[in-house]
Amino acid sequence: MNRSEMEKLAKSLRAGRVSLPDFMDQVTQMATPQPAAKTAQLAGASLDLDRSARCGFPEVVYGEGKSAETIVEIFRRQLQSGESCLATRIDADKGAILSAEFSTAIYNPIGRTVRLGEAKQKPLGKVGLITAGSSDLPVAEEARETLIWMNVDVTTIHDVGVAGPHRLPERIGEFADCDAVIVVAGMEGALPSVVGGYLACPVIATPTSVGYGASFGGVAALLGMLNSCASNVTVVNIDAGFRAAYNAGLIATRRRR
Repeated sequence: MNRSEMEKLAKSLRAGRVSLPDFMDQVTQMATPQPAAKTAQLAGASLDLDRSARCGFPEVVYGEGKSAETIVEIFRRQLQSGESCLATRIDADKGAILSAEFSTAIYNPIGRTVRLGEAKQKPLGKVGLITAGSSDLPVAEEARETLIWMNVDVTTIHDVGVAGPHRLPERIGEFADCDAVIVVAGMEGALPSVVGGYLACPVIATPTSVGYGASFGGVAALLGMLNSCASNVTVVNIDAGFRAAYNAGLIATRRRR
């Protein structure tokens, strides 16, 4: 039990910010020994089997730099623990091996993801996915596959960037009931600001490395999104489709749960 935490809690009780039953519950919780974290030591990885209990979803495999054999071993261990499986940044060769190894494997060659298919459940939320151009599809598909793995319903529209500004208003009504919306764009990265001005939900801007020389591999789009004047826009890293989807999925699922 941490002394400073106890002092802070006692002060809150004395000030009336915490009730006596809540105070007792928190003291009991702090005094109860926590179980040791579950970790599976594999040949090529140290697998966190407590991730779902702590964070809501199992550990996701980042495929670059890992052999297909290592990913197969991780998936097998996750399945033994009753966890769902997702791997990102999977090239075609690894995708073929994983598809041959697992009968329920679904490989998306555009998004470069592999997930193991499961029986469909009622979606826990709804997330919108918008791309500025068809060149942004690889990042958008990584995001879409992640949301499906998280059991979140996805509504998508593609190629509605600011070069043709009439296209977005025609479709924006489809996202009115979304818990969050992901906007994927390269070039100057202007689209998330426009989307943010239409919607009353969090907008997760996702810059891509699409663009000519002065786009600096997506840095121009990233900086443009970071300086958005739309108050509901937040930003993830360049080409980070998984990160955008994971955060949008958490927003959606926590709201519904």
